[in-house]
Amino acid sequence: MTPTPSAANVTILGGHQTDFSQNIAKQDEDVADLTKRAIEATLEDAGIGPEAIESIHVGNAFGQLYNGQGHMGAMPATVIPELWGVPSHRHEAACASASMATLAGMAEIEAGRYDCVLVLGVEQEKNMPGAQAAAVQNAAAWVGHETEGVEFFWPYCFDRIADEYDRRFGVDEDHLRAIGEINLRNAQDNPNAQTRMWKYTPESFQADDHANPVVYGRLRRNDVTQITDGAAGVVLVSDRWLAEHGGRASIGRGKAKIAGWGHRTVGLPIHQKFDRDSASEYVMPHVREAITDAMTRAGISGADEIDLIETHDCQTPSEYMAIDHFGITAPGESWKAVEEGRLERDGDIPVNPSGGLIGGGHPVGATGARMLVDAMKQVTGTAGEYQVDGARRAATLNIGGSTATTASFIVDAIDD
Repeated sequence: MTPTPSAANVTILGGHQTDFSQNIAKQDEDVADLTKRAIEATLEDAGIGPEAIESIHVGNAFGQLYNGQGHMGAMPATVIPELWGVPSHRHEAACASASMATLAGMAEIEAGRYDCVLVLGVEQEKNMPGAQAAAVQNAAAWVGHETEGVEFFWPYCFDRIADEYDRRFGVDEDHLRAIGEINLRNAQDNPNAQTRMWKYTPESFQADDHANPVVYGRLRRNDVTQITDGAAGVVLVSDRWLAEHGGRASIGRGKAKIAGWGHRTVGLPIHQKFDRDSASEYVMPHVREAITDAMTRAGISGADEIDLIETHDCQTPSEYMAIDHFGITAPGESWKAVEEGRLERDGDIPVNPSGGLIGGGHPVGATGARMLVDAMKQVTGTAGEYQVDGARRAATLNIGGSTATTASFIVDAIDD
């Protein structure tokens, strides 16, 4: 399959991320309050009212399991009266749920069905004890087959990815811990990051069993993302919508477009991926294909044409994988980019200037939309203290489960 450019442009009119440090249950709120707040702020940033929305796509992974609330596609109309009657859909693909919602919204615009689409990702996770909250997310694996007898499944799963790198190429755990340190440091400048007020010592990023205890295998506390409440949204519009509303200049919005996308789905279990792909030079070739599909559709040939990346670092090995799968280094040589400082905010290819998931937070169903919000901010020069100087093109990589669902987007600035 050869990717082809989209038949129609999709512009990001505006977007918003809630404060990922909040515990909404402790604020006497629930997922409905979170949804309402995110929609109102997203529409405000886009400069439109709810009456402009023609279709809605909601990414939500574990609503029924965390708080008993399913049917999240109907939640926007529940909390925003003006959205009553607007077609709406709920999408579930584990951590890639909001990216699937985005792809569906884009497809409607490209098909000419609708011209103004709201994409929302929302998740409440902090309404139960941490170990129980983490166990809920096992539903994104092959339940009853690979989850049995594993206390912390996702650290176990991504530790196995690190093991696979180690088997093929060798891995120095210091490089994994350095990735966590970069992302937690970047998060200090992000006013919506979950960990922005957390304090660290040098021992926090070392093999120190007190300051940085082991979670599973080689992964320690600061290699692993946190349980998070949060929501993020974007408004997507067509060129026709912009033309009917006087163009971008008249509304002062619409400065970014989704220039390319990639989407691949494979089987659930981690061992199945290793078994099928053992002959590939990439540990997860389908992830590489999702990335290169997005690049091809955007008309670019590699990471040297990208100004920054917001990638999935649910655990540090997932970012380690992203580095060589984006082509920043040759396969198995991700450590070089870490050592050379290339991933830093002032490096030649900044990765997770927002703090990513480890620093910023990971409300599962919202993460893909949050990445698009940050990509939009960066290419429009509105990211504030965590702005990458001169950024005009950003890439995202969002994975669900053990990369069973993978999505990548290229977001470009638009000149008036």
